[in-house]
Amino acid sequence: MSNLLWKSLVVSPAVLGATLLVSSTAIAATNATTEVSTSETVVPTELAQQPEIVAQAAPTTIDQVNRYSNEGRANNSLSQVTSVSQFSDVQPTDWAFQALQSLVERYGCIAGYPNGTYRGNRALTRYEFAAGLNACLDRVNELIATATADLVTKEDLATLQRLQEEFSAELATLRGRVDALEARTAELEANQFSTTTKLVGEAIFAVTDVFGDNTGDANNTVFQNRVRLGLQTSFTGRDVLTTRLAAGNANSFDFRDNNNIPVDAGGQGLQTFQVGAGGNNNVTIDRLTYEAPVGPVQVYLAASGGKHNQYAAVNNPYFSDKSDGGNGALSTFSAENPIYRIGGGAGIAINLPFGQGGSILRPSSLTVGYLASDANNPGASQGVFNGDYAALGQLNFSVGDRVAIAATYVHGYHGANSTSLFNSGTDNVIVGTSLANNPIVSASSSNSYGLSAAFRPSNNLSFSGFVSYSDVTGFGIGDDREVWSYGVGVALPDFGRRGNVLGIFAGAQPYSRQPGASDIPYQVEGFYKYRVSDNISITPGVIWLTNPNQNGDNPDAFIGTLRTTFTF
Repeated sequence: MSNLLWKSLVVSPAVLGATLLVSSTAIAATNATTEVSTSETVVPTELAQQPEIVAQAAPTTIDQVNRYSNEGRANNSLSQVTSVSQFSDVQPTDWAFQALQSLVERYGCIAGYPNGTYRGNRALTRYEFAAGLNACLDRVNELIATATADLVTKEDLATLQRLQEEFSAELATLRGRVDALEARTAELEANQFSTTTKLVGEAIFAVTDVFGDNTGDANNTVFQNRVRLGLQTSFTGRDVLTTRLAAGNANSFDFRDNNNIPVDAGGQGLQTFQVGAGGNNNVTIDRLTYEAPVGPVQVYLAASGGKHNQYAAVNNPYFSDKSDGGNGALSTFSAENPIYRIGGGAGIAINLPFGQGGSILRPSSLTVGYLASDANNPGASQGVFNGDYAALGQLNFSVGDRVAIAATYVHGYHGANSTSLFNSGTDNVIVGTSLANNPIVSASSSNSYGLSAAFRPSNNLSFSGFVSYSDVTGFGIGDDREVWSYGVGVALPDFGRRGNVLGIFAGAQPYSRQPGASDIPYQVEGFYKYRVSDNISITPGVIWLTNPNQNGDNPDAFIGTLRTTFTF
């Protein structure tokens, strides 16, 4: 059969047309299956599984929908060619060059795109197949009409008939599959609530407790939750408008000293699912942002809930899960450099790539952003420029494929009503001791400098770390202070099975040494994320806190957590 088919393809474009019909119908069925399955899956795989090396452009959210909707439009129209040299993307070294040359120059049976490309490596749509098949059939009719007996013979027509009979069952089966898939796709499109918006979600269930002397006695085991529902809308296929709702009931633990007196530990031990939880399952809009490319520049706009870690590369793979998600580290401190927690709210940011590739130092990028915490308030000492704000500048470098480095500078202004230094707009204190986040009596400004790096020696081992320094200058007496923080982490991705992560992170929470409180508050965290499925993960872990509120007389505390994360 294969010998007959090969000879037939050589002598007759009519037989070629039949062969194209069989093979292209199979391709169309495969493509249709892919598009339907993609439309049913609204959540990508966990971002935490892939190391973040440098800031990347916003992902395409409805690419499959747009691809299906754009089939057959003018910008994809085909045009007939008479020579294979007219294709700019076909080279004599290509494995199919000879076959393509024969089809074009001997039979005139191949069409290309108006921009002079053939696009031989992409999937074939039904519109494209129809155009190619029509060209072949026109050529057959032309040969028959001119009675060119030496090109179209009775033997050729007999061969074509035998091929049709040979593949009749397969053609009928494929035709039925395509019809069923088209009907299913049409039903899905007719019943979806939007052709431009996808719903994504995350639900976290967490059982947690704290142990250690009076602190352990003062607290009980709790079962907490946080739910986020996000609407991701794309208008061009390359931009994304994120509208996210959040609700939760998580509260912080009560730390005690040796005399059973409450200790103001600030943000020590705070876990990511406790950020923005609200405490009473009240629903809030915790993020409203828009990201779009403008030429080579990626633009980020935040109307509410903007944070620096949403647009800047934090270089902490497997520990960071953008915006305190439920698939990275347990604590906010282990997730990222605290410098990204300074300021938040509404504003704008851009990411500009520069440099050339092909060398050891890969293309780099410059990230610049401005976020105002009181941008919506028209009152005195409020608004976009007169209230609390934080301006960020960051240089991102990649050395080869294994090393990423980011140097960060943040200038912030903190009005008299500010509650803390590391306060991302509307969130509570989320990292550091209370002395580092000292409530500011008078207004102050801060200049913060940070360095973060990630090193991936292999696909199953990752190192990352950061250091930050903040110089806070108060406008009142005794408001000046210096704040330090540093940490290092080791992650073992795919530990035990694919998708699992074993992580250990240790360092010093943001601290500011003062008389009577000069001890460094260290934290050590260990966790193991077990991936039950693509949408469910279970993460047990332990957080060890030393010197709460920078006082060595305060007993250490141990926080144990069992976190279950559902993504959909």
